Amino acid sequence: MRRFSPKRNYESTRKKIGYVPLSDATEKDYKRIGFKSGLEVHQQLDTASKLFCRCPAGIYHDSDDYDAEVIRHMRPTLSELGEYDGTALMEFKTRKEIVYRLNNDNACTYEVDDTPPFPLDREALDIALEISLLCKLNIVGEVHITRKQYLDGSIPTGFQRTAILGVEGEIELSNKKVRLIQLSIEEDSCREISDVGHTRIFKTDRLGMPLIETVTYPDMFTPWELAEAAEYIRFLNRSTGKVRTGIGAGREDVNVSCEGGSRVEVKGVAHNKWIPLLSHNEAFRQYALLHIREKLNLRIKDADKYKISYRQVSLNNSDLISDPVKKAFDANMHVYAIKLPGCHSILSHFTQPGKVFADEISDRLKVIACIEKPNMTHSEEIEAFLPPDYWKKISDFTEASDDDALMLLWGPEDDIPTALETVEERIQLALEGVPNETRKSFPDGTTIFERVLPGKDRMYPDTDSAPIPLKDDTIEEIRSRLPESVADRIKKMRKWGIPEDTYKYILSKNLYPLIVSISNDFGFEPKRIGTFLGHRFKNIEGRMKAHKNFNHNIIYKLFGFLHSRGLEFEIADPMLKVLYEHPKMRHESILTTINFRKKKSNDIIAPIDFLFEKFTEEKKSKNNDCATNWLMGQVRKQAVGNINLSELRQKIEQRIKGDD
Repeated sequence: MRRFSPKRNYESTRKKIGYVPLSDATEKDYKRIGFKSGLEVHQQLDTASKLFCRCPAGIYHDSDDYDAEVIRHMRPTLSELGEYDGTALMEFKTRKEIVYRLNNDNACTYEVDDTPPFPLDREALDIALEISLLCKLNIVGEVHITRKQYLDGSIPTGFQRTAILGVEGEIELSNKKVRLIQLSIEEDSCREISDVGHTRIFKTDRLGMPLIETVTYPDMFTPWELAEAAEYIRFLNRSTGKVRTGIGAGREDVNVSCEGGSRVEVKGVAHNKWIPLLSHNEAFRQYALLHIREKLNLRIKDADKYKISYRQVSLNNSDLISDPVKKAFDANMHVYAIKLPGCHSILSHFTQPGKVFADEISDRLKVIACIEKPNMTHSEEIEAFLPPDYWKKISDFTEASDDDALMLLWGPEDDIPTALETVEERIQLALEGVPNETRKSFPDGTTIFERVLPGKDRMYPDTDSAPIPLKDDTIEEIRSRLPESVADRIKKMRKWGIPEDTYKYILSKNLYPLIVSISNDFGFEPKRIGTFLGHRFKNIEGRMKAHKNFNHNIIYKLFGFLHSRGLEFEIADPMLKVLYEHPKMRHESILTTINFRKKKSNDIIAPIDFLFEKFTEEKKSKNNDCATNWLMGQVRKQAVGNINLSELRQKIEQRIKGDD
């Protein structure tokens, strides 16, 4: 075997494709690789019931809290055109046993496909239509419910009921408009508990909850535009005050491609802050795969006939019993040595930060052959734990040449045929370029293979559900009560002078209506209210634990109390800290708790002369600012709530200047 450094190969291929960290990337980098991306934003609606049954929505249970289990297995069937769906075939290969854990409080026979669907929940439909209008979509005349194949096991029926409500809309970002393809209403899927070996376990508390899906065109050409679009849609959904919040209530599927690649869907991104790094790395991963294709096509002339070769390693091969082989034998697994013709330097080729092409194979072995990691090792490990002379023995054993790469694969006997087929298939796909697939995201910005991307013909009419006509007067009534658009809200906050570093918090918590109502009803300046909420209230929320009964209406009532009693704005901060933990406490009692005493402004200002003389006598500083700050500190506790602190500072400054 030729002398070769996998680590140097990783670094050189990373450099060859021009990978740069997200922090160093520019628009020029994304133009070079042809970055293009779109979004599918899923948002749970805050309704009392689930979408197609009358089970309560939003009641969750622990993974071990269940009353029954249902077990299912995947069986592929031919379509009307006599074809198998690629995703169905992949799932069938896994030989998975799908287990559903049901709790009587939030599941019924509909969700296991033993009862026809109830009529679509009208509360959910009205909310979804309101959001559709905010997205400037063209509303359909009739709602047609369809079935969309869901083949990963997360829905017991194998399909999801869904309906398109609006098409061809737009949202307005800071530098461009992004086109929307459609908005659909659909039922949510199960929550996964575990996926180990051939068993995948779900709980059904989230199953069937009303969900909307907003789909954009691939109009975002940098990761930052993509993240801004995701945030905008999140703010838009929350502006209605009728959607659920918290972990899992809103999720994004991020569709990414690069020039010459194909659409890859990064599924279930739970945090928008992950989006820039995930999309950045995915685009460069595809760019790396195109480079791998180019190298392989120079070596392998007939891709259609590409085959791997392999031999089983047994106890008789005493010179091949390395540490991983021995551990595999001890676990009653079979071990195979595999020759990958023409793949020298491919397994250690950079794909993602800290990942190489060999990881693409290992990930598929986990998902398709259901062999838990570690499931393989290879001749191009970055940190080698098998010496070169061992791989020389494997090379002789498999009759490999210098142009070939080598693998050791192990797993249960029944899984080996699927595993070998999976390895060969992944090399064949590498000869084509970028496979169409869905990938699972991780906080570090990397992804792993999840499943084959479903075919385009996965939707068909649901004959159990009648069409729902949408009357014009119904649409106009919903239109008449739409909230201000997110873009208009941002413009208003900028006009009022609210600091821009508060916008994200205010919009994500839907506090804009609170700013408007407090300002209109009690006369407080929007700038002061917005700054208070975006800075002081955010700080309180980050440091203290709220009482379960605390809500934003309590803040509204607090400012109503300040207005009615003529108290100054600054007293809101200490009072709100108490209300946050004791929301039913009377306002007068809170004032007593924080030792507030009502005083006239003249009584507060009166000691200033005496205090300033004391400051001068002690010669604390000749700096007037120091004097002002010291005097403010002396009277602040009595002043808060009784006198505007800005006015108090002005009076102190005037007194100091008068003495000068």
